Order: sequence, then C-alpha cells, then structure tokens
Amino acid sequence: MNHFDFHCVEANGIRIHVAEQGEGPLVLMVHGFPESWYSWRHQLPALAAAGYRAVAMDVRGYGRSSKPTRVEDYRMVLKVADVIGVVAALGGGPATIIGHDWGAPIVWNSALLRPDLFRGVAGLSVPYAPPHGPTRPTTGMRAMAGDNEFYIEYFQQPGRAEAEIEADLRAWLLGFYWCASGDIDHGPNIAMVDRGRTLREKFVYPDTMPAWLTEADLDVYTREFEYSGFFGPLSRYRNVDRDWEDLAAFAERPITIPALFVGGSKDGPTIWGGPAIARFDETLPKLHQSVILDGCGHWVQQERAEETNALLLDFLAAIH
Repeated sequence: MNHFDFHCVEANGIRIHVAEQGEGPLVLMVHGFPESWYSWRHQLPALAAAGYRAVAMDVRGYGRSSKPTRVEDYRMVLKVADVIGVVAALGGGPATIIGHDWGAPIVWNSALLRPDLFRGVAGLSVPYAPPHGPTRPTTGMRAMAGDNEFYIEYFQQPGRAEAEIEADLRAWLLGFYWCASGDIDHGPNIAMVDRGRTLREKFVYPDTMPAWLTEADLDVYTREFEYSGFFGPLSRYRNVDRDWEDLAAFAERPITIPALFVGGSKDGPTIWGGPAIARFDETLPKLHQSVILDGCGHWVQQERAEETNALLLDFLAAIH
C-alpha cells in the first residue's frame, strides 16, 4: 500500500481520511457498508494510470475519519456535505464521483443537490431512485418483511447489531461478504432476518477464500473495524426516515449531469432496483450506460475489478 498517499482533510467540520494516487482531473470514490477506502484498491491504480487523480475516502464513522456520536449525525444530507467538503479540500471541482452500496446513494444525492460541482456521477449496485415516495421507508420495510425483519429494519436499534458483530468481528465480516457475493449458489437470503434471531445465524462460509477476497484483504477490513467500531456504519441505516423527510423538496427530481450505473445480476439491491433502472430515461436523462454484469454479486468493483475499471474509464473518457 506504499504507493497510495494517505492523509486527512478537514471537510464539513470533521476529519475525513483519504487514499489517493495519480494526477489529473479529480475522481472521488465513496464506499458502502461494511467497507472502507480499501474497497477501491483495484480502481485507484487503474484510474491513476489513465491520467486521473484518484481518491477514495473513508466515510464518516469509518476508519480514520471522524466518528460523530449521535445517530442523526449520519443522515444523508451530512454525507453529501462531506463529499462537497472533500472536493473543496482537494482543490475544488468539477470532480467525478463514484459510489458503491451506500456510497451510491451518497453520490447520487450529491449530484442531485449540487450538480454544479460534478462533471459526472457513477453508481455501483444501487440504482438512482429519486427521493421520496408515499410511504415512510421503515413502514414500507415492515410491511414487506411480514413475519421476518428486513435487514435495514434489523439494524435500526442502536447496540443490537453491534453486539452481534463484535462477538466475532472477522467471522461476521466474512459471512456477510460471502453471502452477498456472486460466488455463492443458492445461498441464504441475508436480506431477511428471522424475527427474534440474529443475522449471523443465517451466514454460511466459503471452503476456500474467493479470488476477489483474500485472507490479507479480510485482515485489512477487520483491522479497520477494530479501530472504528460499527456505530457509525450502522447509523447510516438508522437515518432512512430522516432522509425521506430531509429530501422531500427534491421528490422525483432527475439528476441532470452525465451518469453511469453498474450492477450485478446476482446483487440484491440491483435486483430490487429493477423498477428504478426501468425509469432511467426519466431520472438519468444524461445516462451514458447502464450495465448489469452477469453472475456478479454485491461487491461489484472487487468481484469484477477489470470489467468495472473498463466501464469507469470509458465513462470518464466520454465526459472529459
């Protein structure tokens, strides 16, 4: 990791840790749950080699970034403000922003709220769906889950999932990563938790580590969460109703800058997001491309690094 430049910037009144490589137009990458800047380890050198200043940030609550102590400090509008602050701290825009998992809604909403700062936006796994809707998110989740708990509902109570994870952090991460990957056939549905049980009771584990996640990779993620804990990462889920309220004024607004979407055919959020993908002609009028990688699971840029890099570089070339 010596070829990455690690440092912290002051952004939106907090500390944000970044890893960067290369020189040129700024490309900022935003990870999801439960990950870190390290999720972009394959993209940083590829983008740098192509002539971009590639930067991956640790979202607030993760790694060496600041860890506010209130649940409401992890609402979407503050995550957007962090992205804006990082871009300013790194010399200003226009920048291209790329996000995966929760990082995708963060960059989609950044592009929605401040299109003047960004040249383009790419979301991996989670398609853009304009803010709002008739039903409060947690109400809809409870109705959908029936006798079970949707995993976002399961994550709502502070301390509950944290206790489960802390019991064996490394094993929990491996189970979560493996069960959401494209490598597992007929795996458990970890989006639903049996009411009164724990999520980890549904996990299964690989006989051997997959090519995209080595023991050394898992060690890095484990160390990051041993440092940061899970309150901040899980608090992102605990703000879905606040986000619904905060962004109500932007209901049904399209994103007006160039966009790219990349999902996996075996990825839950991409599958659930089918109706949102079908509306891209309305919601992403400057869509460059929407690609579903066959057989790919949730960890798009790690499971399919070369294909993802090629798609990102094609998009970047088209907008520069």
